[in-house]
Amino acid sequence: MIKVHILIYNNDFFQNKWEQLVTDQNPVELFHYVSLMTLDTIMKCAFSYQSNCQTDSDSTYIKAVYELSYLVDNRFRHFTYHNDFIYNLSPQGFRFRRALKVAHQHTDKVITQRKKLLKNEKELDKISRKRHLDFLDILLCAKDENGHGLSDKDLRAEVDTFMFEGHDTTASGISWILYALAKYPEHQERCREEIKEVLGDRDTVEWEDLGKIPYTTMCIKESLRLYPPVPGVARKLSKPITFCDGRSLPEGVTVILSIYCINRSPIIWKDPEVKV
Repeated sequence: MIKVHILIYNNDFFQNKWEQLVTDQNPVELFHYVSLMTLDTIMKCAFSYQSNCQTDSDSTYIKAVYELSYLVDNRFRHFTYHNDFIYNLSPQGFRFRRALKVAHQHTDKVITQRKKLLKNEKELDKISRKRHLDFLDILLCAKDENGHGLSDKDLRAEVDTFMFEGHDTTASGISWILYALAKYPEHQERCREEIKEVLGDRDTVEWEDLGKIPYTTMCIKESLRLYPPVPGVARKLSKPITFCDGRSLPEGVTVILSIYCINRSPIIWKDPEVKV
């Protein structure tokens, strides 16, 4: 799926935008612009939808996405908001429902448009002969053992999850990678020289080039180790568990795992704070 869209996003819009922003030599908050780019990319690759987020960042949908991202994070940080009743009565709960309505309307529009395109194509292989499949195609054509497809509600949930989780974490990861390269200019220069050698006289990256830049790949992975886009995860135990040191946790307990701390643990990594 991604391979199909590599050439589509070989454009200069992102770079040109940044060149305009740095002309006054002031610091640039890059996450906003990276986030718009990743949202554009996911909408195009996963849903074949031309969202134009980078050129139309003032749209109600884009504002709703940012509002929801902020409110979800804010709710997680405030213990009293964990209670649904209290949160729904709060001003933030009202803002959340309003933004969610806008996001759902947009998702429903994307799904409805695709359904119209597929109404005469009943089988996935028939569709694939005409064009490359995307994530939404697969969802719409998915069937369970009884031949039933996903409901509109389930479709919307899958699309929203993929879009929200995908674009936000990807934007965070890219932003931290750029930060790490700026922090370690010697590694940045080696990456630049490696990429220039692979591209030669070309100014666009092709799919086959990605396997020819091992040092750049290592720097990307090392940046993700030091600055993981998802710094922690939580899971509720479905059964009791006993650790290697003999300590146990019962069923039903919520376990929080810090990926950030694991990635910087001297028990696992030699010189964990050093970008190698």
